Amino acid sequence: MAQRILVLGASGYIGQRLVEALSQQGHQIKAVARNLTRLQKQQLPGVSCHRVDLWWPQELPALLRDVDTLYYLVHSMGESGNFVAHERQIALNVRDALQGSSVKQVIFLSSLQAKGETNSDHLLARQYTGDLLRAAGIPVTELRAGIIVGAGSAAFEVMRDMVFNLPVLTPPRWVRSRTTPIALENLLHYLVELLQHPAQEHRVFEAAGPEVLSYQQQFDHFMRVSGVHRPLIPIPLPTRLISVWFLHLITSVPPTIAKALIQGLKHDLLADDTELRRLIPQILIPFDDAVRRTLQEEEKLVNSSDWGYDPQAFSRWRPQYGYYPKQAGYTVKTAASLSALWEVVNRIGGKERYFFGNILWQTRAALDHLIGHKLPHGRPARPFLQTGDAVDSWKVIIVEPEQQLALLFGMKAPGLGRLSFTLTDKGDHRLLDVRAWWHPHGMQGLWYWLLMFPAHLFIFRGMAQRIAHLAEQNREKV
Repeated sequence: MAQRILVLGASGYIGQRLVEALSQQGHQIKAVARNLTRLQKQQLPGVSCHRVDLWWPQELPALLRDVDTLYYLVHSMGESGNFVAHERQIALNVRDALQGSSVKQVIFLSSLQAKGETNSDHLLARQYTGDLLRAAGIPVTELRAGIIVGAGSAAFEVMRDMVFNLPVLTPPRWVRSRTTPIALENLLHYLVELLQHPAQEHRVFEAAGPEVLSYQQQFDHFMRVSGVHRPLIPIPLPTRLISVWFLHLITSVPPTIAKALIQGLKHDLLADDTELRRLIPQILIPFDDAVRRTLQEEEKLVNSSDWGYDPQAFSRWRPQYGYYPKQAGYTVKTAASLSALWEVVNRIGGKERYFFGNILWQTRAALDHLIGHKLPHGRPARPFLQTGDAVDSWKVIIVEPEQQLALLFGMKAPGLGRLSFTLTDKGDHRLLDVRAWWHPHGMQGLWYWLLMFPAHLFIFRGMAQRIAHLAEQNREKV
């Protein structure tokens, strides 16, 4: 029977796929996260989207009304600072909201715990979260998994980037730790099917794939499947800090997530899935097949609302491009109206050119001319841009009036990028965010980004401030 479900953490790579799977089964779903733009654009049947910051979740008790099952997919791996304290506080907030609610069960996606060892901060945070959720007095099913093989999984993307980006693999000693990697497809099946086996009391299941592999062995399997072969020589890097710096340099995985990942990988994380498989039988996908399916899925990554489903972006995408984009930008607070900001943003490429640092934009274009890549110049004469318009070498790929304007990068560079202008109404003020997104192609794409990064910070800060200033001037004239 259809259930009323609330999914916390619906914007993550697992959350988005879970919401889609639950929608296909006819459930009524409240998708909750801080950023739900992509899910909103999908307009899935039976799904309503709710922006909630779980650090200050005043809206959560009302959202929990008449909910049968709560999926808890939230983690704080991407947060800076003390993410253990951050994760505990969020779990406390959810526990308080659950008490006295109509929720019948909680399904919590957690991490495998190291047996007989002192867990890392990341694994301890998962343990604390489970304990706090159980304190709400509602049956909690905790599903623990190790490495997940799927598009967006940090452990998988680190491995993928290292193979594609380095001529020789020299990973630290944590690659010797063993785990039971599970295909994302198998994990999602467990999450969905747990609805059909409601908990009457607290319980813990461990999810596993069909093989026990060290991270180094996973590298070997990945190279065999992808056809990209690299010498693999583990080296004893002495500190976690060096490992994090190393990963940040050569992969597109955010550094805070990479740090938490390394902390977890130093343990053997071996699952015993006997009880779970007895409850929910399914054919487990071998590691090689899971890698193969993930790489095929990532070939279609750019065919999404983030890129306006633009065919040119899709044709330029390459499997070697990083899954996670590098980004640089600046957000400015302004009293200007959305309409005034939108009018100014749409002037890009016109009289003001790029609003700030125009000599730097001209210098970058001159580099293309030096290598024989002649760039177009100009923009449409009309005041408001439309999808498909050319602004110099840029192509307009997203036009959402008074919300977002995005342009596809058209110069020569190792990777694929876009520039976005995002407007947000906060009632008594507006926010303008100017941001570049870059999916690097191999090591050269990463070095290109690192070379341009200081200029990006300088330029986008100036662009945002200049656009806001011009929009405020328009407001004063009116």
